[in-house]
Amino acid sequence: MRAVSQYQDIISNHFEALALKNEPKNLYEPIRYILSLGGKRLRPVLTLMAAEVFEADCRLALPAATAVEVFHNFSLIHDDIMDDAPLRRGKETVHEKWDVNTGILSGDAMLILAYRYFESYEPETFQKLARLFSKTALEVCEGQQYDVDFETRDDVTIPEYLKMIEFKTAVLVGAAMKMGAIVAETSEENASAIYDFGLNLGIAFQLQDDFLDAFGNPETFGKQVGGDIIENKKTYLYLKAMEFAQPEEKEQLLHLFSIQPHDNTDKINSVKRIFTQTGAAEATQSAIQEYTLKAFQTLDTMNISEAKKIILRAFGDKLMSRNV
Repeated sequence: MRAVSQYQDIISNHFEALALKNEPKNLYEPIRYILSLGGKRLRPVLTLMAAEVFEADCRLALPAATAVEVFHNFSLIHDDIMDDAPLRRGKETVHEKWDVNTGILSGDAMLILAYRYFESYEPETFQKLARLFSKTALEVCEGQQYDVDFETRDDVTIPEYLKMIEFKTAVLVGAAMKMGAIVAETSEENASAIYDFGLNLGIAFQLQDDFLDAFGNPETFGKQVGGDIIENKKTYLYLKAMEFAQPEEKEQLLHLFSIQPHDNTDKINSVKRIFTQTGAAEATQSAIQEYTLKAFQTLDTMNISEAKKIILRAFGDKLMSRNV
């Protein structure tokens, strides 16, 4: 197996050389643009890594990895439209740089392109990849709808929230890894186990993102700290705070999440103080550890060398100790 940075280089070089049609210009330019913004490219890296975990050349998994990354970026274009977000990875979002209609249509084309990358595989592998991809894509849409629904609900439960982040974020991480396993033609048991590894790591990753949004270092986090608080998002931190809060703390938190002040500094600081005082911050960190541990426990069921288990565990540890 290679270092994560080597997989990232392979993915980066592959996307730089990726051939897309030129016409109509306003359909394909936005696709090239969003894919050129890069980002962590965690999911395609995991596809390549999983293929080599199960003894295949990672380059055989490049078409599947491309499908995963193209789909992920399609979902980002549409998410940004729904959120009316001005920036993505520090650059203008597609609908801001062009317009909403272009964003919708280019996103639609990306979803279709994603499926086409599976066509380079033999029929049996294609069928397995397409079946997993269809299931995952629908779950991501369901997760997004749950997220939208939660914005207007005051009775969201912890299990509901965990289901939402599982569908919206974690299933694609799990699928990315299982696709590498499918390309490597490993056993069903191994493929299922590495899916569960990715799924639990994906949940831990999103909980970590929730935590860093409130308590991350502004210099390294890469986006505005307190963004979820400003937008009154009912994250795991918020739900745990509401569960643990004393009546006066709960009242204050409900008030803070009902206002949109011109300057959000006091609001952010007050909410963070409640998150800490109620034990919600500590509970969120415990949940991150819990799901990371669940991911690591699936490694014991995989028929792979101990050296590869150590590499996967080290990757998970590094992911969970991030500050960006």
